[in-house]
Order: sequence, then C-alpha cells, then structure tokens
Amino acid sequence: MKTIIQNRNLYLLVLITFFAFACKKDFLNVESPGQVPAESVWKDPATAQAFVNDIYNGLGNGGFSEQMLASVSDEALFTHPTRGIDLVNSATINPSTLGWVDDTWAYKQMYNRIRACNIAIEKITSGDNALTSQTLKDQLAGEAYFLRAYFYQQLLRFYGAVPIITKTYVLNDNYNVKRNTYEECVNFIIKDCDEANKLLTGKTMEKGRTTATAALALKSRVLIYAASDLHDRAKLTNKVSGIAAQKLDFLSYASGDQAARYKLAQTAAKAVMDATKGYLLDLSTPVSATEGSRNYKSIAMGGASKAPNIDATAAAELIFARYFIVQNNIKHAQQNGPNGYHNWAGNTPIGLLVDDYEMKDGSKFSWTNPAQKAEPYQNRDPRFYATILYDGAGWKPRDKASGNVDPASQIQTGVYDLMDNNTRIDFRGLDTRASSIENWNGSWTGYYYHKFIDPDPTIVDASMSQNVPWPFFRYTEAVFNYIEASIELGELGNATNWLNKIRFRAGMPAVTATDQAGLRAAYRHERRIEMAYEEQRYHDTRRWLIASETLGRKTTYIKVTGKFKPGKTMPAPYHYDNTIYDYTYSPVEENAQENRSWNDKLYFRPFSRDEVNKNNLLEQNPGY
Repeated sequence: MKTIIQNRNLYLLVLITFFAFACKKDFLNVESPGQVPAESVWKDPATAQAFVNDIYNGLGNGGFSEQMLASVSDEALFTHPTRGIDLVNSATINPSTLGWVDDTWAYKQMYNRIRACNIAIEKITSGDNALTSQTLKDQLAGEAYFLRAYFYQQLLRFYGAVPIITKTYVLNDNYNVKRNTYEECVNFIIKDCDEANKLLTGKTMEKGRTTATAALALKSRVLIYAASDLHDRAKLTNKVSGIAAQKLDFLSYASGDQAARYKLAQTAAKAVMDATKGYLLDLSTPVSATEGSRNYKSIAMGGASKAPNIDATAAAELIFARYFIVQNNIKHAQQNGPNGYHNWAGNTPIGLLVDDYEMKDGSKFSWTNPAQKAEPYQNRDPRFYATILYDGAGWKPRDKASGNVDPASQIQTGVYDLMDNNTRIDFRGLDTRASSIENWNGSWTGYYYHKFIDPDPTIVDASMSQNVPWPFFRYTEAVFNYIEASIELGELGNATNWLNKIRFRAGMPAVTATDQAGLRAAYRHERRIEMAYEEQRYHDTRRWLIASETLGRKTTYIKVTGKFKPGKTMPAPYHYDNTIYDYTYSPVEENAQENRSWNDKLYFRPFSRDEVNKNNLLEQNPGY
C-alpha cells in the first residue's frame, strides 16, 4: 500500500510556516522559508505547529476547485470538455479511466495526509517531543485527530470502506492491507471526532483552524450518512442488485437497526445545535423576499464581502471554513462568472436545478403554467436570486470589465431583435457563446452561477480576486441532519419546526406537508435548494438511493429569444425591456456536451488499477 507511506526517507522533510500569534487574527497559508529534518521538528513548538499547519493543505481550496462537485450532480454542467467530468456523468469510468478526481478526495492524496496526521499523533501522544505546554500539545493533537477523521470521511463517502491506517509505515513493513468494514470505518472516525472534541474544548482557536464544535459537526455528518439507506443492507440490496456478498461489509452495516442509527445521528446533530447558533434561525414568520435574498447571500459571503446590504454577522453560520487572503487567494469569480465579463463560466446551473426553485408562495414552478412560462424568473424563492444569474438579471458594472457596451449591466444569454443602421438584426447576447466580447467561455445552459461570487461592484475584472470563504461545515447542515433524523424517527413536529425556521429566514412560507412521506419530500427539496453548490447534492442523492432519478437525468438548458412587439424597436446597445420585447423561454434537453447516464456502480467510486496492483488485498468496489 505504497501511497500510505510517501516520503519514507530517514529524514522527513516538512514545510515550515511561521506564525506571529500575537498579531495575526486569521490562520492562513504563507510561503515556506525552508525545510528541516524530521528529528528536529518536534523539538521546537514553532516547527511542530508548522507540521500540523501543513496538514491543513489537504483540504485544498475546499469546494472552490475549477471543476466543482456540483457538475457531477443535477446542479450544474462543466462548460469545458475533456476534463473527465463527462466520463463520470456518462457512467464510463473504470479503474483504468477514473475521469475527474479532485485532490480533496483522491485516494492517494488522502492517505498522504492521513500519514502526516499519524506522525503528529504519534509524536505528540508518545511524548517523543520537546513540547512543554500541555495546552499546545492538546491543541495540536486535537487538530490532527480532526483532520485524520475528515480525510477518512472523504474516503468513506466516495469509496465506501477503506483500510484504517493508524501507524506510520517504514520501509520493512508489509504494505498490503485489507479494507476494514463500513461499520469499523464509521466507528473509527467517530472516535477521532470525540477525541478532537475533548482536546479542543475550551481552546481559543484562530479563524480557519478546527474547533471542538467542528469535530461535533463532522461527527453529525458521518452519522447521518451512516444512517442513510445507502448503508442499510436491506435497502441497498433491494435497490442495487448483484453486489457480491463478501463486498457488502465494505458498503453497509451487517447488522443493527437503522432507527437506532438515526437516533445516534439526531443526538449528534443536536449537540452541534446546542454548542453554537447559526444565523437568523429564531424566526416565527417569513421575512420579506428582499430580506430573504439578502440573508442567503450574506451566508454565502461568510462575512467577507464589502458589498452593500450584505450582513457580515452571517459569518456566525460558519462552523469550519477555508479562508483566503490576497496573497493566497483563488479566482473563483473568474472560474464561474459570465464570459461577457471575461470569466470562464466553468460550472453553470442546469435547468433541472433552476426549475426546482419554488414560487414565492411555496407552490411548484411549472413550464406548463402559461403565466409562469411567460415570466419564469418572477416571484421565485428569494434564494433563486442569490444563486442563479439568468437572462435579464442585473449584475455588475460591465463597463469596468468589457467597455461601454451594456450600460444596463444585465446578463444577456438570449438572441434579440435589435436595430443596427435602421436594419433589424439578430443580436446574440454578450453572455452567449456568440458574444462579441468573447465566445469560447460562454454558458451552454443559458444560466450562470451567482452564489459564492462576491456581489461587490468594485470586484468586476476577471483578474481581480475575492476572499469569500468555503464552508466545510455550517450550522444549517447540522439542523438539516437533525430534521432528517427526526423525520425518519417519526418525530414530525420537531422536523417541521426547524424546517420552517430555515424557510422563514429565506422569506419562504411554512411547509404544508403533515405526513412522513410528504415531509421527507419537502425536506429533501429544501436541502437541495438551501445547500446548492455546497458539495451536498452529489452525496445526498447517492445516500438516499435516488441517484437514478436525479443524477441520471438528461441535462436541460434554456433558450431565450426577444422579438419586437408590434410597432416597437430598440437601437443598440440592447437591454432587457418587456415593454418593447416579447420574450420566449424554451426549456430544451441537450446531450451534445454530456449524454448523462446512471449506472448503479456509481454509488461508489472505483479504486484505481494502480492502487489495487500495489495493494493486492484491496478489494475493488462492485461493478468495476
């Protein structure tokens, strides 16, 4: 199992990062000035701290990859071909052709980080160090236990059970290791979470480091996943046929009661809810639509935006996040924003997501409703306007990025009548793939991503950075876990109460469902909308065993046209105006970019052929 023991030389080289604790508020990555041999690392508190600091790099940029997990779900389409996401979505991946794999859950990378955690835990807990401060030792060990639990959780939710490695391998060791059972992996992660929580309780941690509450949040996630249908043997085998008996232990519980597992999940979620509080979840009636949209956008900004009407106190929603500074930022807005602003349109929303946003009154949106089809972007769930950029939506000052071609600064994804030298032409919008600004980075779907893009009007040019944090865990996820467990346990009153609190914050009315099945559907819808683009949907649909009805659907786009009303015209430059134009919105199924298909083998990712060859005891997942 060679990937577990990278850098096996006698002198382990580690990155050293120095932090001036008295003058820094945030825990952030800076450039490494050098390297030191392994035996010196634990002789000095600064280098020991630096070793643990480096383990955090295994978290990457969180979900802010150029290719987002949203694009292997029914949330988004990755615009640029040949990056491997299309292979995942067409169900053609195999041990030799893995398709897209992100470093934040790749098998090899996770075990490299786990090895670093094991080193830290061994050195700190064995006393083989020169650390004199018990407080510092507890903190460093607590961080290492949390990070090890997090990395194992990543492996578990993508691959199912994996080998549990708690020692540091050396050259003479046998690297062939069997997979543990699913239940053993869950129990191991929970034990690490509990240890991290114990060691970090009472510690004042810098922003960006893990905390005792973050350990509770990780425990809550792992237990709600463990209680889900995907890991209940009877439900898994009823839904997915052909799994060899000897592999079921890697994927599900061999015994025990699903209700008991939901009770554990409910208790764990409540512990998070009791340990802290989120943002505006004490409402008894819905806020206005304007406030609802503002609340949702404020949560996404995590206290980082200087845009008007963004509430910085919404940062209280974050339990554990990845923060960025100018020296070490990412161009997330550039990766996903409209091409008419010189951005890359990387992960664009698909119609399947857009159409799932309810009307403001809580009723379902439908293209068969003539009034809704005529004005599909009016009176929708307020979170829609903080998540999706659609044709005619107001956006940032375009002249700061692309010249004075759009004084109205509106998203243009359609084809419109326009007068040019007294001649009517078909004008193709500035944010289409036929844009006069640039055409190669345009959305195929007719929509653009908004949620984690800072609305600050001064951050416009594609080369400008933003510092919006990535939310690994936020309070509302724990609330959702509590709601889900309560529904499955038949405690519908608790579930309804908390579900409505989330909706009231967003400016939406109370749910109307009263029975378990109806409330389960309402909850799953609410989680889809509230947690969009937060790396939840891909996992949720799999653990609920509904991937064939969700992830396996063909993608839908929107085609927009604007024709002059009788007697009306508009000279350039174009802007949205429904008094001059009759707009037509046509949802269409498109398979040219990706012909999506679901295969039940995709409930678990394959181990690469190289990993199986290096560890002949590593049994492959079913279907591969």
